[in-house]
Amino acid sequence: MIRLIRYLFLLVLAVVLVVLAMSNRAIVALQLLPAEAETYLGMNWRVDVPLYLVIFAGLGVGLLVGFFWEFFRERSFRKTARKATKRAQNLERELGRLKEKTQGPRDDVLALLDKPRA
Repeated sequence: MIRLIRYLFLLVLAVVLVVLAMSNRAIVALQLLPAEAETYLGMNWRVDVPLYLVIFAGLGVGLLVGFFWEFFRERSFRKTARKATKRAQNLERELGRLKEKTQGPRDDVLALLDKPRA
């Protein structure tokens, strides 16, 4: 059911994007510098592209910036989780050693059953 809803959402999104692209086919000029700076510096980078490419490129750049922003913002959470995992593994190892030390000799079959799996 969830898969069907996801596919339906993607289909609606694709239709909306195609309609947006078809209704914004006008050619626009993207310039690196304003006209005044162009005359002063004697150079200017300019490209003519359809408007929908500008819109989609802006959305894509915004998504990438957001992804990188969140990746760096959550760095401290990942570091804390990594430390907690390492500490838990060390404590489990120590607990296993203490159990072996306090229980003394055991049956080999039971020892194999109690051994943690990797």
